[in-house]
Amino acid sequence: MASTQVLKLRIRSVKNTKQITKAMQLVAASKMRRAQETTKASAPYSVAAKEMLASLSRHKSAKGHPLFARRAIKTRLLIVIASDKGLAGAYNNNITKLYAEELQSDVKNGIHSRTITIGRKAAMFASRIKDVDVVGFYEDIPDQPNSNEFKAILDTAREKFLDREVDAVDIIFTEFISGIRQEVKTVRVLPAGFETVDTTVDDEDPLFEPSVGQVLDAVAYRLVEAQIFQSLLEARASEHSMRMLAMKNATDNATDLIDDLTLAMNKARQGAITQELAEISGGVEAINV
Repeated sequence: MASTQVLKLRIRSVKNTKQITKAMQLVAASKMRRAQETTKASAPYSVAAKEMLASLSRHKSAKGHPLFARRAIKTRLLIVIASDKGLAGAYNNNITKLYAEELQSDVKNGIHSRTITIGRKAAMFASRIKDVDVVGFYEDIPDQPNSNEFKAILDTAREKFLDREVDAVDIIFTEFISGIRQEVKTVRVLPAGFETVDTTVDDEDPLFEPSVGQVLDAVAYRLVEAQIFQSLLEARASEHSMRMLAMKNATDNATDLIDDLTLAMNKARQGAITQELAEISGGVEAINV
């Protein structure tokens, strides 16, 4: 059995760790609440964007527009959203697992994959995979991305699709469903209006002013922007939620470990006292003989 001194040092070490994990839990909870509020506030706009893109894609006016063009997929751009830091449970592992599955699927179907990584963990994972074509990587993006950082990602995806360097653009991210439930998924954003959604928008061919091209250029760009932006918000809310749960579990485990070590220390102390009493009693009996 370990000595009481060793056990005291271990208890002190675990208590220090518990203080750190508790602080990280509180910070993650605060960030999660803010991210959750932002995500919920923008969700209706994102849903409306998908409905409008789906509706526009059915109109004759959009058939010839390059952002709505559907063609055989020979090259696909994957935008992978992970985190910059660890200690978030299975958050990054779930993302990289789905990303690896998508790469394997592309290889099987004869599709060339290109990648944009968002988050240091995604970049690190992509760098370890042989022959991965990374066309951009972004780190330290805030919970609410500013226009310059976000525009660079959006414009890269748009330009490569318009230049026919890629035939589809998909986002791999974690959808925030609730504080205890998140789902990793792949969503296609280009060609625009690819996803089938329930919509109540009138299917009659609309009138465009000043011209079909100008309206569709602006509308499609902004609505695709809304989808990518919402994916970033969902990913950040999911990250903070999973980090909060991971730190809560770590704090609870530290508490249990402290209890076990305290019990072991008390047993060791009691054993030492019993041994000392036995030695004293033996000494007294030896003197009395």
